[in-house]
Amino acid sequence: MLSYRHEYRIERIFNRLKSRWHIAPMFVSREEQIQGLTYLLTLGGRVLTVMAFTLRRSVQTDQATLPGLHPENRTKGSEQPTAERVLNAFSKVTLTILKDTAGREVGRWLTPLSSVQQEILRRLGFEASLYQQLAILNTRK
Repeated sequence: MLSYRHEYRIERIFNRLKSRWHIAPMFVSREEQIQGLTYLLTLGGRVLTVMAFTLRRSVQTDQATLPGLHPENRTKGSEQPTAERVLNAFSKVTLTILKDTAGREVGRWLTPLSSVQQEILRRLGFEASLYQQLAILNTRK
């Protein structure tokens, strides 16, 4: 009975993957491929669920709103941010890696974080310096 009552939640995760991100059907023939794809999709669903839960709990604890997640109205605050809107807030982030003619990395450029993105990372428990580390040139060869 408990499994049946929670069925909607499980189905909602897969519906999110299929409808909102338009994952096309894939042809897989081997059982290992089916298992791997299933594990990958459920892992993605779990990450999204935990991210949304953590953000909502943080916003609720502080009795605040998270502005900038609504593309139609950037000043509108969100009390219950969805994972899709949070990911959309990071959609313009780019990491450019410059290489010389020999293929060696010579530099990196990273899009600066907006205040909304910094707030999201803070509420998820990440430091902004973690993001900045992506731009540090790896000098070990």
